[in-house]
Amino acid sequence: MLNVRDLTRLGLMIAVIEVSKLALNHLPNIELVSFWIILFTLTFGLRTIYAIYGFVLIEGLLYGIHFWWAAYLYVWTILALCTWLFRKQQSVWFWCILSAIFGLCFGALCAVPYFITGALSGGLYNGFLAGFSWWIAGIPYDFLHCVGNFCTMLVLYKPIRNMMQRL
Repeated sequence: MLNVRDLTRLGLMIAVIEVSKLALNHLPNIELVSFWIILFTLTFGLRTIYAIYGFVLIEGLLYGIHFWWAAYLYVWTILALCTWLFRKQQSVWFWCILSAIFGLCFGALCAVPYFITGALSGGLYNGFLAGFSWWIAGIPYDFLHCVGNFCTMLVLYKPIRNMMQRL
């Protein structure tokens, strides 16, 4: 059960994720969503998954429901679960590398709905072609995502983590 304090915290987490995403919307695949999900998971544990689904719901309301939205339902959860599994790590370099790897894999993870819908409409081969071509077309953006996540984590991890631990 979530109490009033948890609900308030949840609302603030969703707002921080959404506002930071909107603030950097003009940059291709440079975002703070990965950063916040990692930091919130390290601070609040798996309760962050509530914030993830709140964020995904708001994204769907703002931009409509499509294949990318279906991917958001599991992609951000995967990041939170990976973070939770390695929560004992203290090295900023570890979190920079994890965040960068996630950015690099983001397109492949998001290709799954394209694979499924392609397979349902034309068989496994068409599904493979749909998912693979979508992923390959986005690789330059995955590289930007990788570098952006690494740099964001490198610059912001220590000050924000210290502040969150004090609060």
